[in-house]
Amino acid sequence: MSKPRGFNEVKKAVILALESGNFQHEARHGIEVKNLLQTGDVVPDEAVRIIKRCNGANHSISPHRLDSSIDVHIIKSSTWYVKFYFLDPMTVFISLHQ
Repeated sequence: MSKPRGFNEVKKAVILALESGNFQHEARHGIEVKNLLQTGDVVPDEAVRIIKRCNGANHSISPHRLDSSIDVHIIKSSTWYVKFYFLDPMTVFISLHQ
């Protein structure tokens, strides 16, 4: 997968990853409140619905705290926070929570 450019490509790529199961989770503390996708409290179909409701105004990018060459995508809606990055060939979720 080439690196997605622009919010529409990012959105399409992350939704494809969720629908195909081609994703994993970054190891971190506090997953029980920070990554509801990893705990199973949010299923991939629900995560897709959350992301589909968002637009480019809800999206920002920042460098990964451990590797600045990795773009971390942050989608903030009125009630949800989704944080992930693409690490070919996987999508890696850092956070998905309210």
